[in-house]
Parts: sequence; structure tokens; C-alpha cells
Amino acid sequence: MAPPELDELDEELDGEVHRIDVAEAGRLDAIITAAIATLSRAQVQRLIEDGHVTLNGVVPTKAGAKVRAGDAIEVRVPPPEPLELVAEAIPLAILFEDADVIVIDKPAGMVVHPSAGHATGTLVNALLHHCTDLAGIGGVLRPGIVHRLDKDTTGVMVATKTDRAHASLTAQFAAKSRGDAAGAIERAYLAITSPAPPAATGTLRTEYGRHPIHRKKFSSKVASGKSAVTHWEVIERLHEAALVRFVLQTGRTHQIRVHAADHGWPLLGDPVYGHKPRDERVASVARALGRQALHAAMLAFAHPVTGVRMVFEAPLPADFATALAALAPP
Repeated sequence: MAPPELDELDEELDGEVHRIDVAEAGRLDAIITAAIATLSRAQVQRLIEDGHVTLNGVVPTKAGAKVRAGDAIEVRVPPPEPLELVAEAIPLAILFEDADVIVIDKPAGMVVHPSAGHATGTLVNALLHHCTDLAGIGGVLRPGIVHRLDKDTTGVMVATKTDRAHASLTAQFAAKSRGDAAGAIERAYLAITSPAPPAATGTLRTEYGRHPIHRKKFSSKVASGKSAVTHWEVIERLHEAALVRFVLQTGRTHQIRVHAADHGWPLLGDPVYGHKPRDERVASVARALGRQALHAAMLAFAHPVTGVRMVFEAPLPADFATALAALAPP
């Protein structure tokens, strides 16, 4: 089914309004899901059930209602209900802490800040319990947060505990995202790619932006976008895979995962940008790992108050080390 045309999004005080001119017949919920990448099929069905969708000016009663080419759909997405931040006694692996910053080794499965579907159990919830005066530093829902790691990416993260620290580190990370040479932030990651990169070292320089079709994903194969630069080095060649060190010159969302996948050697176990390995040994290791094999191994920055350069490293987590051992060459 060809995707329908989606008019420009209107922003309203009471939420979002999407207007869809249907190009091809189909089910109502399927057409809306194809047109609005930010909504899942289940979310669309709930919007229909709650009366937030009209079809040719009439509120439909069924998510599976038949829609014809030329029909007009309007979808009103109510604003999200405000989340109440709750301090939770979640253990943290603290690498460093002083009056201004806290550096942790984030585990797999931990979301950084609350969002829809993740109101509790996040790093922010843990930080609010550990740092009792954190509330309000840098924003209501993301207190102390100056950068993020994906939920299933492990490794070094820094959070701020004061406004002055937040301002300084936010500026440092912004400079890193742009790729400013003078930026103080340095980040190095370890990853398992499958297959291995074609050479021992290299640099990937591309345009970077939203995927032209799958709007929840990013791509380095876009006609125009922001600059993205990733340096890489093969540390060890494995069975149909490799342990690779990535150093970010810029800091785009999913940059390593996208760059590796778009160049033919995606990260092992990546559920979004990866693929099912043809080799059964590699496939078995990916299933056992259950996440992308990506670890933020090193983070360096200038202390936001003293200016002293600080470097932190996090050891490989157990599941990553197990995957490496399972893929070791004979």
C-alpha cells in the first residue's frame, strides 16, 4: 500500500492536528500509522476509540473502517499528560562525584529520562534519590541531563548537579555535536560489528538526518543534512565479526549505529539498524546478547568549574564480554 500524503503538521495549544489526504484505499488505522511515523498502531487505535479521529468529518467507530482514495482524515493527538518525577532508590555504579557533577557507568536496559512508557526506573529517577537537590537543574523532566545513551547502550555518562555545571557541560556537548575541533568533549565506544569493517582503520564522513521513509530512524544516505564524522579502528577480528573502537568527531543521534549499518557492517544485535546474521554462530550470540553491542568506553570533558580535563573509563559489561568470548576465532 502506497503511503498517503500528509499535510504539514499544525501545532495547537490543545495538542497536534494531522490532516491526511488518502492516496490509496485501506484500513483506517493502517493508513494513519503509515502517515504519522511518531504513532504506533496501538496508539492510533486508542485515538480512534477515544474519538480523536474524523473520516470525512465523521467520527468513525472502528479502527478497521475502510478508507477510499480521496478521503480526508483528521487526527488530533492530545498533549501528553505531565509526568510526575519520583525519586527511586535505584543503585548506581558511580565512577566519580563532587559538588557539581556525577559520572556513572550506565547499565543496559536503563532509560536516561522519563518519557511515554518510561515514567519510572530511569536514570533521572535514580539521580533524584541520590542527589536530593537535583530538581530543576536543566529542566523539569530531565534534571541534570546533558547527554544521553540509548536504553540498551552501556557505559560512561555524566550528569550535572548545579546550574553552573549544567550550563558549562551543555555548551561542551553542543560543541561536540557540531564537531568543533576545540571542543573539550571526547567520546570513544567499543562495539561488535558483523561482518567486520573492510579495513583496519577509517573515517566515515557523511550528511546525516532523518530516514526519508522510516521517520523514527536516522540515515547517513540523505541528500542533505548535518555533517557526521566517525573514526573507527578494528581492535580484534572475530568469527564473522570484529571488535571495533569508534571515536565520535560529531555527536548525532544513533551516529555509530547508523554509520556502521549504512556502510555494511551493522552492530551485532542492533534491533533497529541491524539485520539477522546468516551465520548461525553469530546469530546465536546476537540472540543471547539481546541488544546492540555498543559500550561507551571512555568520556573526557573539562570540569565545568575548575576547567581541569577529566577522563573516565568503564569496563566492558559481562554480556558484552561473553559475546566477545563466544565469537573468538579458533
